[in-house]
Amino acid sequence: MYSELFYRLALQYLEDYKPSVLKEMLRLSGTATLLFEEPATWRKQANKKTLNKPLPTITDAMRRAVEEDMRLMERHGISYCFYTEEQYPYRLRSCSDAPLAFYYRGNPEVFQHLHVLAMVGTREASDYGRQCVRKIVRELQETSLVTVSGLAYGIDTEVHSRSLECDIPTVAVMGCGLGTIYPSQNQQLAQRIVEQGGALVSEYSFRTPPDRNNFPKRNRIIAGMSDAVLVVETGYKGGSIITAYIAHSYNRDVFALPGSILETHHDGCHNLIHKNIAALVSSGQEIVNLMNWEKSSEPKQMQLFVDLDDTEQRVVSLIREQPQVSVDSLSERMTELSPSKLAGILLGLELKGVIETRPGKCYALVR
Repeated sequence: MYSELFYRLALQYLEDYKPSVLKEMLRLSGTATLLFEEPATWRKQANKKTLNKPLPTITDAMRRAVEEDMRLMERHGISYCFYTEEQYPYRLRSCSDAPLAFYYRGNPEVFQHLHVLAMVGTREASDYGRQCVRKIVRELQETSLVTVSGLAYGIDTEVHSRSLECDIPTVAVMGCGLGTIYPSQNQQLAQRIVEQGGALVSEYSFRTPPDRNNFPKRNRIIAGMSDAVLVVETGYKGGSIITAYIAHSYNRDVFALPGSILETHHDGCHNLIHKNIAALVSSGQEIVNLMNWEKSSEPKQMQLFVDLDDTEQRVVSLIREQPQVSVDSLSERMTELSPSKLAGILLGLELKGVIETRPGKCYALVR
């Protein structure tokens, strides 16, 4: 009756279903359309937890909300990135609490970029903090890189602004709908982000206001879509600390800049370093070295005539689809293999010189 996009948008209004349950339902049904229109088919295979849920149906309120979403998306040039689509950030997909989908304006190619660094910090940025952002971004200018931040006052704004000055694409993950740029002073900055090859991202529908509860939740997207997180300047508490701990839980690399012991807005960075959550860095080059990003642009010759069995060939094919793939992502797509069996296959391929390990428990083809 409706389009696949309509049904995908409708999923966000099924408040009784957790994202993990919706993902399981989609895995069984294959598409959002079939999830709604042919529940009898996929529910035969569902577990008891899913079966106990009521059948998903489109109510009049849902229909009106989705139709309004679609009108606004068309009017404002907004796209919807669903987690089953190729353009969905593969790093984020590997996170257990990744959103089912998100809205975006801009260039979706940045979601799959080879190197992605999140840079976060306090809204009450000092001159020192701003100078640090300028220094780090300039030093990363020659690295093929995308930066990610939250479009907030202070360090976030500095990250986006300096990235654009250095022709580095940047992604702003927002804690409100794309219909509201918050803070409003960043209207022009947001437009420049889109115009210069970056993107604005939000998991919230167009008219969602900047509620304070949304911002801690959006931090998981900042951490999840990045290879690493750099905390520039922050006190003991705040969104940057939340982002750092989330990134650490995702097995992402976390870095922090040192500051004055006399200033409280550096205490958070020092504490992250003290607890071994973050590694201390003082330059962009140190980040490049620690992330192993400074590699020759000359492609390396993959070993020829390597004998691979069928399972190894399938693993290689999955890794070949993306610049790098996490263990969790491979495990989700190769459910017939136990974690220990998959780990053994990956080790064997690495010893054969076919793949190589990347930070964050990721693998890439040797080229």
